[in-house]
Amino acid sequence: HSRTCPSECANHTAAAEKTRAAQKGDPNRRLNRLITKTPKSGNFISALTCAMYGFQYMEYLSSIKSVNGGKFMKLFNAITVAAATLAVGASAALAGSLQDRVEAGETIRLGFANEVPWAYPGEGNEPLGFVNAHVLGVLKEMGHENIEPVVTDWGGLIPGLHAKRFDLITGGMYILGSRCGNVTFSEPMAKVGDAFIVQKGNPSGIQSYKDILENDAKLVTGAGYYMIGIAIEEGIPEREIMQVPGPTEILAAVKAGRADAGAVTYFTALALAEENPDIEVTDPDALPERTQNWVGIGFRNEDADFAAKFNEAQASYLGSDAMLAGLAAYGIDEKILPKGETTAWVCENR
Repeated sequence: HSRTCPSECANHTAAAEKTRAAQKGDPNRRLNRLITKTPKSGNFISALTCAMYGFQYMEYLSSIKSVNGGKFMKLFNAITVAAATLAVGASAALAGSLQDRVEAGETIRLGFANEVPWAYPGEGNEPLGFVNAHVLGVLKEMGHENIEPVVTDWGGLIPGLHAKRFDLITGGMYILGSRCGNVTFSEPMAKVGDAFIVQKGNPSGIQSYKDILENDAKLVTGAGYYMIGIAIEEGIPEREIMQVPGPTEILAAVKAGRADAGAVTYFTALALAEENPDIEVTDPDALPERTQNWVGIGFRNEDADFAAKFNEAQASYLGSDAMLAGLAAYGIDEKILPKGETTAWVCENR
């Protein structure tokens, strides 16, 4: 359960496994081993929460009912009841809608990956990038400035949203029909295209997915990137597509010659080439028209009411001097602004 529990859970789980493996001697000695191997942080509430999530110790505890004449099990039962109460209370707090949580003074948690120049962490996880700048501007117009950044891998954005690790996806995610059932997207805030990064001079002459297929070249892209689906539609077998966590690994694969081309967004390609003179960017117009996409901010479906309020604020913020100033800081201009396309239309056509 280390993927969903606090960090102490991993320590609890490891300690429990180690204790069970070392169970020798009398029950009281085994109990002392268990107690002394709990996390050093002393975070008792986290320990209880982990127990409620996984009950990693249950099998072991059931074997020591006789310890101290059963007194331990009475104590454990009392702890279990207390832990259940705490867990239910915590779940209730997390279960409320985003609007309810904001009204209660909770932070608005922005979820994004390390995707320059879209959204990426600065010092202390400061939310940088032009999409983060846009979202912060819209939220400020709404009167919300109590913000908390949460950084994850790209492939963890939608699962993390559903797991309530954060409240909004601000990573520059494309609005796609395959995603629209799982995420409530804002109205589009940008229209952008894709490109490949290749080694300087483009030694394999790659401009399109067809070129990759015909030259038996190797393609790399990010795990969870929609480019995987485009490549498959263009005839490239999925087993021939190298999938890595994100732009840093895509760049490394191309530079090392393990891949001939890296599929990324056009802005990501430009950012990578700017920092790496041995890399160049292919012509985005050489790719299929369907690689032109619209960017939206992702919300949980249950928070559609908050998304609607976000859309109202965004309608007046989009194209404003404040928004354009935020874009300019990242070398982006008004050419990315959508031309009136709606999220409903994009969901139907992408």
